[in-house]
Amino acid sequence: MWACSKDLPDAGGTEAKALANEWWVRIDGTGDPVKLSTYNTSLNADSMWVDDLESLSVFKCKAKIDVSTLTFSTPNSINAYSTNTVSITNGKILKNAGVSKTGNVVDSIYMEVELSDVPGVKNKIAGVARTRWDVDDY
Repeated sequence: MWACSKDLPDAGGTEAKALANEWWVRIDGTGDPVKLSTYNTSLNADSMWVDDLESLSVFKCKAKIDVSTLTFSTPNSINAYSTNTVSITNGKILKNAGVSKTGNVVDSIYMEVELSDVPGVKNKIAGVARTRWDVDDY
């Protein structure tokens, strides 16, 4: 019986846990920061969802991940929010390379996103990890 035991089995984590987070990002370094999420897929093999929560270019797609290098990319992934496709290149998480709104050292994220309905236009999306402290939220 597990109810009384202190030795619970380790539930583990997902393959994407090193890349999963909420982020405050901007497109091409302009505008107010908006929230973007990266999180595991149900398959949990070698991919994660990249989801702009319908606040940037309106995209949600699966990207292949490389946990050892903290990188991600996808060519022509189905957009869960639209009929277009999404290509992500140069996606990466940089450990402790960002600074939150109040000066806390956090991870940062960078990627270049191209939507099929605007071919040839690569938006540079970059930002910092959300700390989940109210004073750091935008």
